Amino acid sequence: MLVDSPPEPRAETAPAPPGRRALRGAGLVLSVVLLLALMAVSISVGAKQLSMDQVWHGLFEDSGTYADVVVGERVSRTLLGVLAGLGLGLSGAVLQALTRNPLADPGLLGINMGASAAVVTAISFFGVTSLSGYVWFAVAGAAIVGVLVYALGGTRSATPVRLALAGTALTAALTGYLQAVMITDNAALDKMRFWTVGSLASAKMETIQQVLPFLAVGTVLALGLARPLNAVAMGDDTARALGARLTRTRALSMASATMLCGAATAACGPIAFVGLMVPHMVRSFTGPDMRWIFPYAAVLSPVLLLGADVLGRVVSRPAELQVGVVTAAIGAPVFILLVRRRRTAQL
Repeated sequence: MLVDSPPEPRAETAPAPPGRRALRGAGLVLSVVLLLALMAVSISVGAKQLSMDQVWHGLFEDSGTYADVVVGERVSRTLLGVLAGLGLGLSGAVLQALTRNPLADPGLLGINMGASAAVVTAISFFGVTSLSGYVWFAVAGAAIVGVLVYALGGTRSATPVRLALAGTALTAALTGYLQAVMITDNAALDKMRFWTVGSLASAKMETIQQVLPFLAVGTVLALGLARPLNAVAMGDDTARALGARLTRTRALSMASATMLCGAATAACGPIAFVGLMVPHMVRSFTGPDMRWIFPYAAVLSPVLLLGADVLGRVVSRPAELQVGVVTAAIGAPVFILLVRRRRTAQL
């Protein structure tokens, strides 16, 4: 006799009052407007000063002038900033839900380090020198580490603690490997030095096209997992009682976070604090419901990344600060203030 599989849970969190739902919806719309405004600023402002006429001409009447080329580069840079911010923020939110740890981020499970180790391997042992070449290595490295973390975590018996411990162990091992290769290979050290800081300066449409499929699939997976992850956040026993399929939910969550973070890291390098800080800040406003946390994180993380990139281009004209440096400088003190608050948002 065939037995129907248990349905996905449908009542993970208490329904929010209508007024609060309306406030959340209005806040999300305002966040989208803020992102669109910041995208316009990112295209208009940079180390090279351009008039609005030149920006408009470069966007809609490109004739190949120097100003048009600069505008085209800024468009690519802005689009990559939006996609990378979405990937980092959404992957951080997924991992915080998966591990039931509001201070978790993609680095906790070794995904960033997997991508970094794969890139240095590509540069040192395979002679790959272009960003379009080692994008695939970075995504593959993140995916391999994601699979290893899930396997070491016990697959069917995986728990948030096991996954975190497995990620920490792999991160330590890969850090040693990365440092050993870079110390013994000056060429790899020179190329990795820029990539490991985290930057949008090398953005190209070709790179965006390569990472876009991974980001799209990862985003769809993450948004589809919001409801079952709400149940997982209540604990394994409660999640099972609600009908959640823990093994499948954890496996798909790892796959989603790996694709999102791996693709973003491949294109921009490991950028700190975005995947850690934004979901944590969002939770203080939305509450613990992943159905709201995920969309907010997907919108506000690009806001943070683009804002940091614009700031880095402006404060040190005609040179610029890499976005990874700016996010670390902004994120560290802000996050310290957040965790020192008396009432820190919990999962």
